Amino acid sequence: MESTEIREAIVTILQELHEDIDFEQEERLVDDKILDSFDLVTLVAELGEEFDVEITAKDFVEENFNSVERLTKMIVRLMEE
Repeated sequence: MESTEIREAIVTILQELHEDIDFEQEERLVDDKILDSFDLVTLVAELGEEFDVEITAKDFVEENFNSVERLTKMIVRLMEE
């Protein structure tokens, strides 16, 4: 799976959480409290299922969840491990 496909799938998952937000433009999803703790727990479960990866405590930091780009990089890295 290429990073563009991964990115598109992440955007789809995010839009299912909040269809009114332009996730492509946001770069502070956690810092600006666009995603709350419930959203993050749901997102981790959805990402794990979609990409067959395990997001552990060391990856569960706000830097990894602040933007679609950061999420994509984390998922690509986890898929390669």
